Amino acid sequence: MSGTPGMSGTPGSSGTPGRSGSAAVAEGAGARAELLQGPGQHLSEGCAAAAAPSWLRILVGSSGSRGTSGLPVLRGVRVSTRGLQVGLEVLQWELALVGTQAVWNFPRTKEHHLPLQIGETVHILQASEGWYCGYSLRNRAARGIFPASLIRLKGTVVEQRGVEESVVPAEMPTVQEITTTLREWAIIWKQLFVAGQTERYGQVKRMMQELMEQRSQLLSGTLPKDQLLRLRKEVTGKMDYGNKILALDLVVRDEDENILDPDRTSVISLFQAHRRAAQTLTQRIQEETSPQQRAPGRGTHGAASPSHNLFLRVRNFVCRIGEEAQLFMALYDPGEQRIISENYVIRWASTGVPQDIELLNNLKVVFTDLGSTDLKRERLFLVCQIIRVGRMDLRDSQSRKLSTGLRRPFGISVMDITDITKGTCDSDEDKQHFIPVHLVAADGDFLHNMIRKVVEGKDINHKGQGLWVSLKMLWGELSQVRKDHPHLVDRSTAVARKLGYPEVIMPGDVRNDIYLTLVQGEFDKGNKKTQKNVEVTVCVCDEAGNVVQNVIHTGAGDSPTSHYRSVVYYQQRHQRWMETLKIAVPIEDVHRTHLRFTFRHRSSSESKDRSERIFSMAFVRLMRPDGTTLRDGEHDLVLYKGDSKKLEDASAYLSLPSERNLSESKLLSGSSFRVSGTTSGLAVSSRDSFQISTLVCSTKLTQNVNLLGLLKWRSKPSLLCGNLQKLMNVDGGEVIKFLQDTLDALFSIMMEHSETDVYDTLVFDALVFIVRLVADRKFQHFNTVLEAYIRQHFSATLAYKKLLSVLTQYVEQAGRGEPCEPLTRTFKALEYIFKFIVRSRHLFAQLYEGKEAAEFQRSLQRFFLALNQLMGSPLEGPTLISQGAALKYLPSILEDVFGIFDSSALGAVLRDFVGNLLPQRLLRQKLQSLSHIASSKAFQSHECRELVLQAALPILQELIQAGEEEDACIELLSSILEVLYQAQKSAEKLRERHQDRGDAELAQVKKHIQVMLEQLLHTVNRRVIVLDRENPLRSHYVACMAAILSQMDKDHYSTYIQAFPSRPELMDFLMETFILFKDLIGKTVYPGDWVVMNMVQNREFLRAINQFATTLTEMFLSNSNFELQLWNNYFHLAVAFLTQDSLQLENFSPAKRNSILAKYGDMRATIGASIRDMWYSLGQRKIEFIPGMVGPILEMTLVPELELRKSTIPIFFDMMLCEHRLTGSFSRFEDEILRRLDSEVEGGRGDEQYMQLFKSILLSCCQSHPELAKPGEDFVRLVSELLERLLDYRAVMNDENKTYSMSCTVNLLNFYKEIDRQAMYIRYLYKLKDLHISYENYTEGAYTLLLHARLLAWSEELNAAPVPGPHGLHLHTQRQLKEALYNQIIEYFDQGKMWEEAIHICKELAEQYESHVFDYEMLSDILQREAKFYEKILKVLRPSPDYFAVGYYGQGFPTFLRNKVFIYRGKEYERREDFEMQLLSPFPNAEKLKSTSPPGQEITASPGQYIQCFTVQPAEEAKVRLRGRSIPEQITNFYKANHIQRFSYSRPFKRGPNDPDNEFANMWIERTTFRTAYPLPGILRWFVVTSTETIIISPLENAIETMMKTNEKIMSEINRHQNDPSLPINPLSMLLNGIVDPAVMGGFAKYEKAFFQEPYMQEHPEDAGNIEKLKDLIAWQIPLLAEGIRIHGQKVTEDLRPFHERMEQCFEQLRAKVESQYGVREMMFFEDRRSGRPRSIAWVPDWDQLSHTGASTEASPTPKPAPRPSESEDHRTERKENRTSSIFGPWRQDPRQSISELPEPKDKKWRLSCNMSLSSLSADGKQPPPSQAAADAQPSAAGSSLSPTGFGGRVKSASKLPPLPRKFNPAVYETFLEQSDAAAGRKASTSPTVDGNKSLKSPPLPPPKSRRLSQL
Repeated sequence: MSGTPGMSGTPGSSGTPGRSGSAAVAEGAGARAELLQGPGQHLSEGCAAAAAPSWLRILVGSSGSRGTSGLPVLRGVRVSTRGLQVGLEVLQWELALVGTQAVWNFPRTKEHHLPLQIGETVHILQASEGWYCGYSLRNRAARGIFPASLIRLKGTVVEQRGVEESVVPAEMPTVQEITTTLREWAIIWKQLFVAGQTERYGQVKRMMQELMEQRSQLLSGTLPKDQLLRLRKEVTGKMDYGNKILALDLVVRDEDENILDPDRTSVISLFQAHRRAAQTLTQRIQEETSPQQRAPGRGTHGAASPSHNLFLRVRNFVCRIGEEAQLFMALYDPGEQRIISENYVIRWASTGVPQDIELLNNLKVVFTDLGSTDLKRERLFLVCQIIRVGRMDLRDSQSRKLSTGLRRPFGISVMDITDITKGTCDSDEDKQHFIPVHLVAADGDFLHNMIRKVVEGKDINHKGQGLWVSLKMLWGELSQVRKDHPHLVDRSTAVARKLGYPEVIMPGDVRNDIYLTLVQGEFDKGNKKTQKNVEVTVCVCDEAGNVVQNVIHTGAGDSPTSHYRSVVYYQQRHQRWMETLKIAVPIEDVHRTHLRFTFRHRSSSESKDRSERIFSMAFVRLMRPDGTTLRDGEHDLVLYKGDSKKLEDASAYLSLPSERNLSESKLLSGSSFRVSGTTSGLAVSSRDSFQISTLVCSTKLTQNVNLLGLLKWRSKPSLLCGNLQKLMNVDGGEVIKFLQDTLDALFSIMMEHSETDVYDTLVFDALVFIVRLVADRKFQHFNTVLEAYIRQHFSATLAYKKLLSVLTQYVEQAGRGEPCEPLTRTFKALEYIFKFIVRSRHLFAQLYEGKEAAEFQRSLQRFFLALNQLMGSPLEGPTLISQGAALKYLPSILEDVFGIFDSSALGAVLRDFVGNLLPQRLLRQKLQSLSHIASSKAFQSHECRELVLQAALPILQELIQAGEEEDACIELLSSILEVLYQAQKSAEKLRERHQDRGDAELAQVKKHIQVMLEQLLHTVNRRVIVLDRENPLRSHYVACMAAILSQMDKDHYSTYIQAFPSRPELMDFLMETFILFKDLIGKTVYPGDWVVMNMVQNREFLRAINQFATTLTEMFLSNSNFELQLWNNYFHLAVAFLTQDSLQLENFSPAKRNSILAKYGDMRATIGASIRDMWYSLGQRKIEFIPGMVGPILEMTLVPELELRKSTIPIFFDMMLCEHRLTGSFSRFEDEILRRLDSEVEGGRGDEQYMQLFKSILLSCCQSHPELAKPGEDFVRLVSELLERLLDYRAVMNDENKTYSMSCTVNLLNFYKEIDRQAMYIRYLYKLKDLHISYENYTEGAYTLLLHARLLAWSEELNAAPVPGPHGLHLHTQRQLKEALYNQIIEYFDQGKMWEEAIHICKELAEQYESHVFDYEMLSDILQREAKFYEKILKVLRPSPDYFAVGYYGQGFPTFLRNKVFIYRGKEYERREDFEMQLLSPFPNAEKLKSTSPPGQEITASPGQYIQCFTVQPAEEAKVRLRGRSIPEQITNFYKANHIQRFSYSRPFKRGPNDPDNEFANMWIERTTFRTAYPLPGILRWFVVTSTETIIISPLENAIETMMKTNEKIMSEINRHQNDPSLPINPLSMLLNGIVDPAVMGGFAKYEKAFFQEPYMQEHPEDAGNIEKLKDLIAWQIPLLAEGIRIHGQKVTEDLRPFHERMEQCFEQLRAKVESQYGVREMMFFEDRRSGRPRSIAWVPDWDQLSHTGASTEASPTPKPAPRPSESEDHRTERKENRTSSIFGPWRQDPRQSISELPEPKDKKWRLSCNMSLSSLSADGKQPPPSQAAADAQPSAAGSSLSPTGFGGRVKSASKLPPLPRKFNPAVYETFLEQSDAAAGRKASTSPTVDGNKSLKSPPLPPPKSRRLSQL
């Protein structure tokens, strides 16, 4: 390696002091590490680890120790001749926080470098001087070198599977899985952040952090085995849950949390594991989403646990007592009004801390033994009784000596913990609860009564004192709790047990506790004045009266004592203590001990108290005279009085009665009745009473006389029968406590009476009773005790005879139909009865060396024979019940019987056992019994299994076919298949050790598999076909089917195929199987995340398909046997298998893809090769599959797998060749492939690679066949063009912006139109229509539908092509469809405000209704709709759309956009900014060009994206029928903006010398005209530009256009105000003021200065005609302004009157100037012949008459107007009057009246008509001949003419008349015809004066600017 080029340094060596890396911590953002590449520079692991966050370091890992060279020391690395096999991780990480990215990957900067990414695994081949050489496992072909400092070495293990080796890391599998999971989650984690799913993002982040922490714990190697197992369970649970919520694959595991290997696991086990895992995850997700349904923090283990525990921690106790206190805490049930647990005792010092200072902050207790019934209690409370220890009364003065040490009631605390125990609220050890203290208010407040009152909600003042506690529910046995929660429950934690036995008694739970409760007492005051303050003292004494020391326990957490003193209640006759103690006397001392209660009055004074003596005594023995323990419940004790010494003398009172009962009536007489004479000196105190309650919880003491009599049966043998019978009435708990003793007694009775059978039945029944007790849930844990007894203590060698004899008798009795009531109970205990029988026989055989073996076998045979006879009985009632019990419990004895009974005989017994039962009797029980038999050890023996299968398989076959008891059938079938799988694996392992034995065993297994598949495979297949998809049993059946297939080999397939009796039956089977497989592949029965199950099923299906393919070629290929449909089904199945989603590896993550390839390989290649071979084997039969198989084969070739494509695309050529040879063409193939290609590519299949492969492979094939060269080339070109368009369409079809989807759709439908594929054409028409409608492009949607409608005729022919959408369902003829389409089109045109287009459609429909179908009702409707559209044209506001030119430049755009220009039709009120934003959204990287000039080569050829956008104007071609006519602008505006194919864009530029005072002189215009492919609007909102034309407009022509537009704008405003007087005046004000006020705008003075000067006219004589046009336009602007000002004057408000007057002054100056220079133009009113039409002015420009640069227009020079002669004021007035009367009507007005004050014409129907057509001049500017003039128009009045610009009206001049018009517009003639007679005899009085100029007043100067503003 040292000689490797490019490695001049040794990174990582110790001798390199350069920069070893730099690490920086981004503040608040995590870690960032950078690697400086080059010699001597590397990222050290120390820096990386230091920079990383702690939880990230776990993911990165550490490199371990380093050697002296600075390189990692290899530990646990496997070295071999093949190189160093190590798993490597790149020391790199991605920041775990937002907005960061990978800070370092090793890039390839030199030729020999191997680029690495984070976490990549590499294979090292060599190592040298800080560098490694090897390859990445992602790409094994690429080898290179990389720095060793970036690599962490990990030990590996090489696993050998056959000839293959796989290298896996040496870490534990769980750690590897965590690593893989984290890498997979990390990708999704980032995607969640990008998608804005913050909640899920945070959840995944927390889980990843927890997994990393747990991974480090697993790697630490310091955990104990039990903690390691729990941690693995927690980790795997978390990974599985995370995979589920992230929609990743389900991982299945075994009981040890290891991932199941499908190669080592049966299909049935895999399926069941998937079900369990899915159910567990579903349950957990439900718990996560519905916390109210579960106990928070309580897992499934908690719910299943029989024992529950409540952990309590006392945080603090705040209470003002002043003396010592005792706190008794316990659980209380308000329903039963009793405490249900032991007390937890806390002794609190007067200083406010625990007396034992070590308990400070460590006051903990766990209440145990709580069962499910306790948690189901309606309410449960935690109560605390507070007892102070000190004076009688806290208020007593300290001045005298007082009695101390008295236990006095102080208060209670109560908390409802029902929600915590039931799990409906959180239980957290860190959450603190405050429990207030309720103080004792009166001397008669007993603590127990106070608890009841507080629980009932009665208000008691607590004064802010109380306890702070924490509570938490814990589950499991106490030992388990200590392991699970060592920080909570340790050795210092007190344990308070439940009063009584737990629900489940554990075998090792040895107890001997007697709970004593001081209930109440009543005491007479005697000779005292007040009631006594009674204190009860309890002690335990022996027979001599000595006190037994330290056996009284006041509660958990307190040390035992010898005496217990009760609470003292002050001066109460009736005392109620309810104080509970625990008496724990050693078992050997119980029989001689008793409880003694002494009663004493306590005085508050110390001196008096010291003199008080015991005034009464009571006692009770712990054991009764019959040897049983003191019974549970209340005891009313006898109180004795006498001398205090006598009261404490046991000899004096033990002989006396202790309890009151009816037999001791003598105690009821007198208060001082002497008992047994006077020797004892004691008397009964009848006035006093005392009650206690006891509860015995002992596993050694019994309270049952019958049980005791049985245990001591030898003492009274005569009572044995009775005791055995009475045993069945003993409480189960008592029997279980003495289980071993009871069993010993029973078997000793049996053994000692072996010669007689007197007691056999009784002992047998007793044994059955005990076994059934053990089976009870409460004592279920004693199963192990019973089994241990059988193995270790049972010694009755002859018991098997008697037990088997009684059992057989019972069965025979029931078989005969005789009533046998014990048999059902016996069957329930059958398992343990046989354990006793078998153990007894083994002991006998060991003792007597196997004697009587044959007799024992005969006994067993007799029993089974009787049993089988019972099973064959047809009787009902008890017999039926016994048969059901036998079916249920017989399988439980097989494990024991199998060892002592011949397997063949046992198999025959079991076969007959099931077979004897009547066919339809107890079906479910029969199947369940068979399932248990199949799961037994006996079924593993092939001899037994073979016989059992003979009975089981026919039953299964019959029931599955009938669909009865299917769940039980599936369970049985699954059990059998599982056993066969395990037997097969065992036989294979056995064969490795013992060839012969293994082969024999394997042959037996194969034989059974053959029997299975012959009887059940076809049956199961048919059942799967019959079941509904939603049926949950379907997946079970499919799993069973896959299991059968998995165990079949070639011999099985061959034998099975040959077993069919006829070819039709075989064909039916194959047909059904192919259809079934295809259905299961297309719609799998398993969820999508069951990847392992799906892949295993695919593997088995693939084997089966290939086996059946062999059958096809062997049996169904020859001409006589060929079955087309069967072969067709095979091909469709194989293609469906190949194209299923679960095999498309390219859609999976790399980890998943590699895992599938390693485990299963690429099954697509296998099935693809099989399809290819099967196709070529067809020979001459191929033509029968054309075109049917074109689609499936196409679907297969589109799979993106290169080798598969290369091997299968040639099939297309084979199809072409086959069809061409038979028909001379391949049109059917071509049609089908074009049709299917469309749907396949649209569905996501196909790519550029496929297009190139298709092209190259087919072209090369065609070239080798000359007859197909030309047609084949044409076909390939056609398909390539279609593919290109389809791929373009697919690339944009899912974009949010559907603009480009529409373009690609149009490209496709045009393509289909060109190749005459009408069905596809129509299909894409409707796709386009749907896109338009979704974007509310109703106009374009209508035009799209119109294309389809135009294809249809008004005929009754049927529709040729299928019609998508609702129209195709019920419209069968072309007329019906066309009519429906037209109605839809009309609706769309209406929504798009294209009413003119809708009217055309209405007319066509009306024609059909009127003249063809004569449907006048429909005609009426359509005419009404048409009328509404006319009305909408005039009345509804319809803004004209804007048009935008958009150019897409650069090679980065798709081909359908690249370097093309489009014209877009904007929407209503759409701004260019909004349009551009929408335009750029699909191309976020595109750059917007600022220039409007076409870009150059450097942009069009660049790889980038450049978009150019600007507004263009419609270049309207005037409609002939609208020219020269006065038409409302609502009508004309539509044609100005619609049906446009030419659009222009004008760009101004300067040419020539620049005049700073007049910019118009050299303002040239470059006008570009774009021509689109189709007019807009159309089927798109845009069309591509097909041609452009650019012209240059001179400044003079620009001025003419500007003036024409200004005049047109004035006329438009006038018309608007005449049509709608309610319009606001502001726009008119601004328009007029901008023209007439020279201070606002320069007006046309700039034009005069630029173009009307003599130098310009001499330089440009060719512009003379255009100069006259400009002058004429200036002159015609005056009457327009006059009318506008008149309207303005009528509508102006008083506030704006000064502004209007100022505007009038300016206008007068302007008019005087214009008329003096350019003559007078006057407009004439006329009456509209149509009533109701508003006044309007029509402007019809003729752009063709404008001359442009390079095209001169000849015009005769117009003479300049001579100076106007002066005239008098009168003459001027006369001229004004004449002019006014000519324009506005025949009225007179005051000469001083302003224009705005002129009266409105009397008839509102007058119209100011003005025609601005430029067609009034001929092309050469000369007058036309008179004939032409006469033909064009007739003169309307004397002096009226048309100006050169086409205005109609009166033309006057101040000095000389202008030339007569050479062309008269017909429209003007029509309009003025009615006025011609009146105007003919009238002459204009316009005599000029000689000196007109001198007498003309100059216009007044405009007011100052400030004044003008104030007037506004």
